[in-house]
Amino acid sequence: MVLKGMTWSHDRGLKPLLAASKEFNKIHPDVTIEWDARSLADFELFPLEQLADAYDFIMIDHPHIGTAYAQNLLLPLDTLIPSEFLDEQEENSVGRSHESYYWEGHQWALAADSAAQVSAWKPEVIKSLNIDIPVTWQEVMDLAANLPKGKKMVLPFVPVHAYSSFYSLASQITQKRVWHDGDKIEIKSGVEVLKLLESILANSDKDSYDMDPIQVLDRMADGDDLVYCPLTYGYSTYSLEGFRKSRVKFGNIPSDSGNPDGSMIGGVGLAISSKCKNVDLAVEFVKMVLSPEFQQTVFADNSGQPGHRTAWLNERINREYLDFYKDTLETLDWGSMRPRFNGYIEFQGSAGSKIREFIKSQRTDYEAFITELNDMYLDFYSRR
Repeated sequence: MVLKGMTWSHDRGLKPLLAASKEFNKIHPDVTIEWDARSLADFELFPLEQLADAYDFIMIDHPHIGTAYAQNLLLPLDTLIPSEFLDEQEENSVGRSHESYYWEGHQWALAADSAAQVSAWKPEVIKSLNIDIPVTWQEVMDLAANLPKGKKMVLPFVPVHAYSSFYSLASQITQKRVWHDGDKIEIKSGVEVLKLLESILANSDKDSYDMDPIQVLDRMADGDDLVYCPLTYGYSTYSLEGFRKSRVKFGNIPSDSGNPDGSMIGGVGLAISSKCKNVDLAVEFVKMVLSPEFQQTVFADNSGQPGHRTAWLNERINREYLDFYKDTLETLDWGSMRPRFNGYIEFQGSAGSKIREFIKSQRTDYEAFITELNDMYLDFYSRR
């Protein structure tokens, strides 16, 4: 029997699942699990209903859950997996990762992979410059102002990540869930977010507007010019010896609140399609991949970024990854969760394009723009 899954085309997204499939084949020699992979952009935006028809497993971003529920695309795992297993997953969640896949009374995926926006830097360069890693946003600006010629700050700001940074900062500044249950962003707080993004990008590499996190981290690891990024999704693989030309160090996001709070959580959940050809085998595979033993060994050892808390606290794993997990865990635990209503993904894409263009074109009608974003959100929310 052949089961098929869809993930995204990065070592972190594909390698641990290929390794898991090999392990599963040892248990069930007559079962082969094949994985296809899409680009990060396609993964974030591709219509989920087209994947559910073709695949047994889907690695899913939690904002898709509302649409998946409305279209009956996934199987509710709480009806298939013992409550003891799910309780253990919840108790060992990294931040709100487990909760993010719970919707309308059911658990639609399990957090195989946890992530959020964190900060990143070239450790050997920062050390040689005798610069402290920023804790506050003023310190971020101070760092940018004191970098020598040829060394730059960067911020991934293609539309979906322009949205991510706006959402993280809005969550941090307002200390509230942003665009939640029909609530608008306060105009004053929204203006503060726009001005902070404006300042960051004015002091960042000009290519920021055309890069996503993977492109930023590739260039940071392989080049010499980009040395610090205050907000990017963390990819532990870049901290691993030999993954790229040089290693990247990750830490908590800057904040003026006293805690590294507000970061928009990402990560990926392992879900079973409602069209799955063999549900019993699929459930067995999900339980294997999400078990704490597997997450701390095969998953983490094959470029995976685990979703289980025991892996994030594992000393061996942290030694190999420049303490990526220990040094960013606080940000994950203080992270913010996006809306998940049916139609949200389209709103996120539209809002991200508008935010990117607003900053890039140096517009100054801040209050009118926040009102525009709020009105757009309410329009999409009303259609859910």
